[in-house]
Amino acid sequence: MSAQGALWRGGGRCRFRVWAPREQEVAVHLLEGDRVEKLTPADLGYHEAIVEDVEPGARYRYVLGDDEFADPASRWQPDGVHGPSAVLALSSLGPSDAGFTNHRLERSVFYELHVGTFTADGTFDAAIEHLDDLVDLGITTVELMPIAEFPGSRNWGYDGVLPYAAASAYGGPHGFARFVEACHARGLAVCLDVVYNHMGPEGGVLERFGPYFTDRHQTPWGAAINVDGPHSDEVRRYLIDNALMWVRDFRVDALRLDAIHGIFDMSPYPFLRALAEEVHAAAKATDRRIHLIAESETNDPGVVADPSRGGLGMDAQWSDDFHHALHAVVTGERDGYYVDYGTMDALGRAITQGFAYQGQYSAYRRRAHGAPAPNLRGRHLVVCAQNHDQVGNRPAGERLSVLIPFERQKVVAGLVVLQPCVPLLFMGEEYGETAPFLYFVTHSESELIEAVREGRAREFAGFGWAAEPPDPQDERTFERSKLDRSLSRSPQHRALWGLHRELLSMRRSVPALASASNDTAAVRVDESTRIVRMRRWTNDDEAVVIANLGTEDTTIDVSTLGGLWRVLLDTADERWGGPGRLTPEELGEGSAARVRPDSLVVLHHSEESA
Repeated sequence: MSAQGALWRGGGRCRFRVWAPREQEVAVHLLEGDRVEKLTPADLGYHEAIVEDVEPGARYRYVLGDDEFADPASRWQPDGVHGPSAVLALSSLGPSDAGFTNHRLERSVFYELHVGTFTADGTFDAAIEHLDDLVDLGITTVELMPIAEFPGSRNWGYDGVLPYAAASAYGGPHGFARFVEACHARGLAVCLDVVYNHMGPEGGVLERFGPYFTDRHQTPWGAAINVDGPHSDEVRRYLIDNALMWVRDFRVDALRLDAIHGIFDMSPYPFLRALAEEVHAAAKATDRRIHLIAESETNDPGVVADPSRGGLGMDAQWSDDFHHALHAVVTGERDGYYVDYGTMDALGRAITQGFAYQGQYSAYRRRAHGAPAPNLRGRHLVVCAQNHDQVGNRPAGERLSVLIPFERQKVVAGLVVLQPCVPLLFMGEEYGETAPFLYFVTHSESELIEAVREGRAREFAGFGWAAEPPDPQDERTFERSKLDRSLSRSPQHRALWGLHRELLSMRRSVPALASASNDTAAVRVDESTRIVRMRRWTNDDEAVVIANLGTEDTTIDVSTLGGLWRVLLDTADERWGGPGRLTPEELGEGSAARVRPDSLVVLHHSEESA
């Protein structure tokens, strides 16, 4: 069955199709010429018609009774969520892969960014100007926070209400198509964050057209999407077609599915499994590699398990445990969910097992958390030290660059990049951006604005933070969240950028570090000295990463490792703005590696060099 929306067929002909099962009559109002054309009822509550004399860019609304609404599957909202929809000619997008092949997950490095704060202009076209820097850094995949049309000009994107339309504030569908094409021309893949667990509170039209929502379940963000109740087949179709649109029409290479724990589905054939199977089938049919990456807080290995074993079939999922364990260790914070972390043992488990909690009791949740995950592999997990959630959901939006010393930031960089899972950096992290990333919105209704303010305050109070969050509606909150790239020119920030570049180069070029595989990784931690010793290997190549998060120098007896070892990197080196390294370039029998406090050393041994 063909998708909803306005599909321009050329020659002035446009097919309009919309799902409105409660309506006997639906018409499309073409604003130019003030034409109203009736649609014909079809099976399952759809209404459709091919209308003549319609050109790309034509504004329209659907007529339901005495009211008119934007198209639920609008591909283009030139005037925002409250304006009419516009006909989009897919041929005008012009994205081309130019021979591009998506990277394998195990060879990927993600870079999450928010289009509105990534540059001063906050558009897709402005973001293109900085893609070469990401290539030079060693990024493989640019991950965009949600771009679905949202109310106003400032939003994280999770308040989107028209999921088929790329935000007009960023440059609309044509701007997004140019961005994807520019990424592919540089060898960068594009991952798009999509939200299928709720819709935003302002400007939505879905409920007027059909039972897209259900009161059988509730999410923290409002009414749940109806994926398992009456009429849910067509709601699922709407969401799956949306995913296929980004992959097919805009040539997106990966989708990050936001908070799937907020998608409540009691059906025997889960919506997420159906989505994964259709997206992967479309990829196979076009000889492409498309990744589906779920965000889930449940520590459920079934998210990435094969459907033949009862899994959802996702390619990977975000691992909160790695972030929480690392953050608690390097900052000392124990508020909220950090009460469950802060030990070196939790960090070690998160590095090698993916989940620190696999059924153990969680003091924060007051119950057992997670499930055993013996089949999880490094390629199944995307890990980070910072992302939009973990930075932006702090009252002051502080990044690690203002929470921990510079030398410790370098250790964090090494642990994130060199661990055996798929690393993700948050925009600006590579040079130690100090601007906060705050929560911001542009709502037009005073009651909603006040509800957002009160909701944020309650959330922080429940976490144990007493700080007063900045007003999300205030434009200054948004402006403060923009990157300050002038920082990258100062010596310390430039050194941190160079260190990230060197680490990412090592991850690509050193065989022992090049694969996202925890099958060939082992970690030893020491609670008293706060030492992490991570060993990674292939058949004839081996690397040892020693991170000293303690307060004293530590000495590692290399004779226990055997053979001749080279020091590939020491974050204490003056080259990286450090106090000076203590370890010689080569270490053999009888040698010892001395590692300063808050520093990280990488040792390498290969049979070929030996």
